[in-house]
Amino acid sequence: MSNIDARRLLRRQQHGVLSTLSKKLDGYPFGSVTPFVLDHQARPVILISTLAEHTKNIAADPRVSLLAHDSSTDIQANARVTVVGHCARMEDQTALRARYLRYFPGAADYFATHDFFFYRIEPAHIRYIGGFGAIHWIEVSSFAAPENQLAAQEDAIIAHMNTDHQHNLAAYCRHFHGVDTNSAQMVGIDTDGFDIRVDTQQLRFDFNQPVLDAQSARSALVAMAEACRA
Repeated sequence: MSNIDARRLLRRQQHGVLSTLSKKLDGYPFGSVTPFVLDHQARPVILISTLAEHTKNIAADPRVSLLAHDSSTDIQANARVTVVGHCARMEDQTALRARYLRYFPGAADYFATHDFFFYRIEPAHIRYIGGFGAIHWIEVSSFAAPENQLAAQEDAIIAHMNTDHQHNLAAYCRHFHGVDTNSAQMVGIDTDGFDIRVDTQQLRFDFNQPVLDAQSARSALVAMAEACRA
């Protein structure tokens, strides 16, 4: 299931290398490191300034790629995924703000200025390398997340978990990642899993199967809590 593996790998990452076509240098590739989050269809969203070189490049030619990879000492053996697509400023600049700020709370100051905007990459091609010999071009249709209702329900789910189920969040961290904590906070949930911040560390938890709404998310979270107590 390389399509799901690629999507899950991308969800684990918070930063990648954004490559644009340079306006100043006559189309040469221009790489820059950028934070990103995924929306609920698994499309990368970045927050960038109109003054940045890559933003000027995107305005001239929207074709981009975003490379993200797991960290390890053997960079060539790392799993990695490259999203190739078209990047454009989002019409709705508020829809992803809360989600983005949960993942990157330090970005709040950017909204005090008037030149930072959300841009979304619409994937056209996906390249996934799971390791030596595991190389795939993935159809965009199979990479995209299944239709789900979590975009409208995410805020409420997170508020409920962080208010009423702190003990479960801490148990997930201990059981699945071996991390002891009293300050776990859920920051995001999607069809493939969820993320918890522990101090300055962010932990990713995968669901066994995709969840499509708050009810199926609840069932998956309860099953994981029961696994922690087993």
